[in-house]
Amino acid sequence: MMMDEGGEFLGTGRRKTAVARARLSRGTGKVSVNGKAVSDYCGDTEFSRVALAPVGVAEMEGMLNIRVRVEGGGVMGQAGAISHAISRALVAMEPEMRPGLKRAMMLRRDPRMKERKKAGQPGARKRFQFSKR
Repeated sequence: MMMDEGGEFLGTGRRKTAVARARLSRGTGKVSVNGKAVSDYCGDTEFSRVALAPVGVAEMEGMLNIRVRVEGGGVMGQAGAISHAISRALVAMEPEMRPGLKRAMMLRRDPRMKERKKAGQPGARKRFQFSKR
């Protein structure tokens, strides 16, 4: 959550096991994820809607160039991580955006994780079938 020497604002976001690092700079609205356009990285519109929601809340569509590196997790976990990273980078860029993003619950890291498998069970909660006799 700072500015690097190239004039880009940095933000790191996490969701489940996905980690995203976003770099924001003023520009024409180009968005790339792992070196590809958002539509090429994941053609699903829900992915891009979730990932780029903070830009809409901040009312900065078409005014920022966004580069994101994301790894780990699944499709929606990555989208949530990208959203979190962009939110944090926006606050680093413009601190007065913080109240709006906070009200929209975009600065809070979602703590929900997959529950671990327990010993003596086939899964996290499932039990092996009980036989009385």
